[in-house]
Amino acid sequence: MNSAELTDRALVRIDGEAATEFLQNLITCDVEKLVEGAATFGALLTPQGKILFDFFCIKTGAGYLFDICESLKADFIKRMTFYKLRTPVEIAAADDNLKIFSAWNDSGNFDLDDIDIEDGFAFIDPRLTAMGARIFSTGFEANTGLNDYNAHRIARGMPAGGEDYGFGEAFPHDAMMDQFENEGTGVAFSKGCYVGQEVVSRMQHRGTARRRIIIIKAEHTLPDPGTAIDADGKAIGTIGSTNGNQGLAMMRLDRLSKAIAAGNAISAAGMALTAQLPQWSNLSLHVDASS
Repeated sequence: MNSAELTDRALVRIDGEAATEFLQNLITCDVEKLVEGAATFGALLTPQGKILFDFFCIKTGAGYLFDICESLKADFIKRMTFYKLRTPVEIAAADDNLKIFSAWNDSGNFDLDDIDIEDGFAFIDPRLTAMGARIFSTGFEANTGLNDYNAHRIARGMPAGGEDYGFGEAFPHDAMMDQFENEGTGVAFSKGCYVGQEVVSRMQHRGTARRRIIIIKAEHTLPDPGTAIDADGKAIGTIGSTNGNQGLAMMRLDRLSKAIAAGNAISAAGMALTAQLPQWSNLSLHVDASS
């Protein structure tokens, strides 16, 4: 088993008798179905449907615990407080000294019984079982570092906000949030309204999402994040997070599919690339090159 402390993450608590209703009307995931100790993954969007914050949301006895990018913690608290108005909820940084860890193995068949936690709790990543477990503890000891976690994440094709898509720039479909393993995780299309819901639902029902995050590989170390990807002289995407010769990229699937079908080379900074969808997605790259 591999494990790493996620030092770039922080915890925020939203507690109170109205916490469930408050969140259900704001964020993309379904919190009403969560039982204590269970988790989901979701986002708070702009009214135009773009991701402002993404997070794990965990049901606790008093309300909910949010696992979010540390750099966004203060802004998240400020934004949620703005929506609070007179709703009887409390929003604050968690003060229980819990640290955030991830644990995983190469097989992808991770079991919580493999983890010994005496001073915290854990759950299987609700986005994808093969990502392993999320651990919240004051005394758990990791055996590797954040770089190894990111290598694991990239190999599984799992995007990270702020690295593979910009906050305030991407729709949930761009970030593959409609493709996660568990229904209601990422985007719950069966629940009622939330901020940005109209735009997201329209993209879902019309099938208009074109940009997606996919896995890219090269023979040598990939160019820097932000490098443009092109095919037949046309821009088709941008490199995101990388690990040596493997990485993730935000790409136009329609343009990528046509390039593959036509046999056109895909490259970034002159380096030849191959591209593939994450195995867990329900998407396809097969199109008629003449379409």
